[in-house]
Amino acid sequence: MTDRFSAREAIAQVTDSFAELPSPEEGKSGPDGPLSWDGYDAARARAADRTGEEESVVCGTATFGTASFGTTTDGREPLGPVTAVLVAFEFGFLGGSLGERTGARLEAAHEHARAHGLPVVSLVATGGSRMQEGMVALTQLQRVARQSELTREAGLPQVAVVRDPTTGGGWATLGAGADITLALPGAQVAFAGSRVRPADADPAAYTAQAQLASGSLDALVPRELLRETLALWLDLLVRPSAEPAPVPGALGATELPASGWDAVERARAGGRPRADAYLDAYFTRRTTIGGDRCGGTDDGMVCGFGRTRDGRTVAFAAQGGTATRPAGYRTAARLVRLAGRLGIPVLTLVDTPGAANDADAERQGAGPAIADLFAAVASARTPVTTLVIGEGGSGGALALAAPGNTWATPDSYFSVIAPEAAAAILKRPAGEVRATADQLRVRPQDLLDLGVIRGIAEPLGG
Repeated sequence: MTDRFSAREAIAQVTDSFAELPSPEEGKSGPDGPLSWDGYDAARARAADRTGEEESVVCGTATFGTASFGTTTDGREPLGPVTAVLVAFEFGFLGGSLGERTGARLEAAHEHARAHGLPVVSLVATGGSRMQEGMVALTQLQRVARQSELTREAGLPQVAVVRDPTTGGGWATLGAGADITLALPGAQVAFAGSRVRPADADPAAYTAQAQLASGSLDALVPRELLRETLALWLDLLVRPSAEPAPVPGALGATELPASGWDAVERARAGGRPRADAYLDAYFTRRTTIGGDRCGGTDDGMVCGFGRTRDGRTVAFAAQGGTATRPAGYRTAARLVRLAGRLGIPVLTLVDTPGAANDADAERQGAGPAIADLFAAVASARTPVTTLVIGEGGSGGALALAAPGNTWATPDSYFSVIAPEAAAAILKRPAGEVRATADQLRVRPQDLLDLGVIRGIAEPLGG
């Protein structure tokens, strides 16, 4: 469990300035609330005396990224400032529960964000819906979900930080429903609160660490790094651009392969530059999203947003040379759609022998996951630029490639299937694998002649 801290402490921890929004009057109904719950007014009064707050959420506008990036931990250039709407839950007020007045405040905050074109940051700590208001409280989740969706349709990013604890409907709307979801290490994060779980439930399954492992969180962020992390995310997400991402320069071999098998061997060479090297050369800063929001993660697919050397934001999805798992394809599809909503161009780096084809991959929905990524790229609302930097193995690689804007490095190949598998399907002896590679025309120059790629990447700095 993390140290619990108040809404005002959370606000001071992450912002450079904060101005509270006026509170709507809605929800101040008759004695003891909409259910006339005996003692409810007295409980609210005690909560107000104890916390200094009138409700379980504090809403306002805040600036991020000025003082926090004056001296960064990595010594790089400052970011921001960015103004955002900030909502912070006060767990000390009736467990941070959502009631009718909470819903009214959250609705007003989102309306202010849309009226002024501001992103929304939520610092969540809640035990769920307020029992003393019954179904009136529970229906606030629908109200919050609608506001979140309207803000999403307006092209405004939403970032959530889930604190300790975040359970129930607050997790299932404000937390898990955000575009980017961060969490404090050690926080209790789950739909089921601690008092309503099965008696024999494993407590480790209800933690931020477990949610990260299952693909429901983007990252765990220690409290002392929240200010810098939020400033970075906001700076990156509020930079729309209509221009395609530039093609990265090639980092490896400069000469073209002499044969198809030569191209395959180069792409499989252990010393060839991989995705991390390309991302480091392309971006001055970058940060990643994590997980497919469907229960899975894939370390072989790295997705996120970065600042290019000319100051633009570009989203990226990069294969790391391994067989891509279903969760990797779903995470990439999530990235492409998020970038489209925010008006940010996308760069994809192709490098995989193909989609994972083990039994677990089939059970995890390999086919639907690949289909979903094909659809996301085909319908992308912002330009997608692709560079093949290594192996381009069949449909598992093609799903990440931009139609009409795919490039290749001299030490890469792209093939309908691996030459070994092609030879096996054609019932050819092992000695004919190399000749099969030539017949498949997998070299970058072959792909260019066939019209499969748009060009061959120039050496970086060339």
